[in-house]
Amino acid sequence: MRPGRWGDLPKRVASAVVLGPLAVFCLWAGGWAWDLLVGAATLGLAIEWIALCGRRVVSPAGLSLVVCALAAWIMAVQGLAGAAFGFTVMATPVIWRTGFRAPLAWRLAAGLPYIGFGTVALVWLRDMPGTGLIDVLLLLLIVWASDIGAYMAGRAIGGAKLAPSISPGKTRSGAIGGLLAATLVGACAAWGFGASVWALILLAALLSVISQGGDLLESYIKRCSGVKDSGWLIPGHGGLFDRLDGLLAAAPAAAMLAFALGRGVVL
Repeated sequence: MRPGRWGDLPKRVASAVVLGPLAVFCLWAGGWAWDLLVGAATLGLAIEWIALCGRRVVSPAGLSLVVCALAAWIMAVQGLAGAAFGFTVMATPVIWRTGFRAPLAWRLAAGLPYIGFGTVALVWLRDMPGTGLIDVLLLLLIVWASDIGAYMAGRAIGGAKLAPSISPGKTRSGAIGGLLAATLVGACAAWGFGASVWALILLAALLSVISQGGDLLESYIKRCSGVKDSGWLIPGHGGLFDRLDGLLAAAPAAAMLAFALGRGVVL
């Protein structure tokens, strides 16, 4: 095992020690604390996306993306999650139209649903009476476990690449490690809440697969943009997209499942 494999581990741990408790506190507090955290993430993600597309925030298309992403977040905070999802869909072609004369305007416009669906889902899930705290906490734990398990297994075991044309650093052993770590969280949650073990294991496995798919999607986007990291904000990780890519993919899936189950039913 080469020491270089773990060179970024101290920075990752330090970032987790700072950001993890902050996220958990805002989640526990709920209300304005969680809404502001998600809003700050929405703004940061929009700015990072504009940079990934090679555009400036002060350009018409860049400002349109920022304004629309924040507008969807405001609607969700006001309890209008359905309207926020609909607005996100309808505003996407408007952003494309704003910057259509520039190259890859469609990619800039695609950032709105990419960011908006995930952030609106996180606000809506937390606001669910009685179940919001548990649902979002479970979602975070599954995604975090999937990330950590994939990192540890991938670095320790290595082996065949998962998708070398998209992300040369990701391995099949890492994907399996992330899946196993997530299902372990699901099993522990089932034991803690007295729920069906197999149901929560299946939920954790599904969200882990979606989360890892979101990770691969972000890797593909960075490869297309010719960058290693989406930003520089988080030491050991890069930018907000590098840290939240899996959550942005898994949150809408969890929200759809929660909507299907109905109010008052814990995931």
